Amino acid sequence: MKTSERVTVRWWRWRRNALKRRVDVVEAWVVLAGWVFALLGGVGAGLMAAGAVERAVERQRAETRQVSAVAVEDAPGPSPARAASDHRVWAKVRWTAPDGSTQTGEARVPPRTPAGSTIPLWVNRSGDITTPPVSEGEAWLHTTMGGGLAGALAGGVVLGAAWLTRLSLDRRRMAQWDAEWKRIDTRRGWKTG
Repeated sequence: MKTSERVTVRWWRWRRNALKRRVDVVEAWVVLAGWVFALLGGVGAGLMAAGAVERAVERQRAETRQVSAVAVEDAPGPSPARAASDHRVWAKVRWTAPDGSTQTGEARVPPRTPAGSTIPLWVNRSGDITTPPVSEGEAWLHTTMGGGLAGALAGGVVLGAAWLTRLSLDRRRMAQWDAEWKRIDTRRGWKTG
């Protein structure tokens, strides 16, 4: 038994062809432009998002600094095991703000920390307690994920728009074929379907 060969004609929309219509040429350009703009737009959006995340990380690092705080009172013992936490407890501490003023507040410290113990603490420019800045690994992860997601989203939007345009062109092509079939079908009074 002989197997049939399938011939694939590549790039047929770009070749001369008597059956090719204007809609086919427009569709070819839409597909080409869609892929090019999706690639370039995705890369551009990804780089811009990664740059924005990097600037935010650098701003956070510039606005925070680590100071030494002193426990004002003994910290309580550990919280019950059923509570989900980092096993640190709240205790009253005192620290010197960047402007030189002495501040007092509550911070998370190890359980049973005795009064007078020194605890590292992160504060912002105004001297308020804040979270520590992200590490190098976390910054890299945030930058990579932010850039990748922004690039994928931008590319996806462009490809989605190209796909919707192709659907519209397909509808137009089908309407043209339908009109031609009706014209050819009724030219001599025949009805094929």
